Amino acid sequence: MPIHADIARYNDALEPPFRSVADLLATEIDAALPDAESKIWHAHPVWFLEGNPIVGYSKLKGPVRLLFWSGQSFDLPGLAPGGTFKAAEARYSSVDEVDVKQLALWLAASREIQWDYQHIRTHRGLVPRKGLSQP
Repeated sequence: MPIHADIARYNDALEPPFRSVADLLATEIDAALPDAESKIWHAHPVWFLEGNPIVGYSKLKGPVRLLFWSGQSFDLPGLAPGGTFKAAEARYSSVDEVDVKQLALWLAASREIQWDYQHIRTHRGLVPRKGLSQP
């Protein structure tokens, strides 16, 4: 499956070491979440399931930042708290740093553990997890 055209353009605009990281991440995410909608959202590649942001990456200063919106709820090592609410991240400066087996585990968890960001305002901050009982 080819990378979404807008995401490919985003990746192509990155410097070579980061471009390779972004291409690898996009390919792995697309393979693990084939039913996800992918697009550029707030200027960065993001994948959505049922309207909720699941995973995305960005290149600001320093390395490529991979972000899982519900990542702090995964019971898996390797992600650091990042962003807001329950987000967690990993950072990569080269393709060699990406552990694709670990990435696959995080992507599988991202499908199962999703905080319902789409309805966060209607729940007044009490955001139930999809597919799981309330914490």
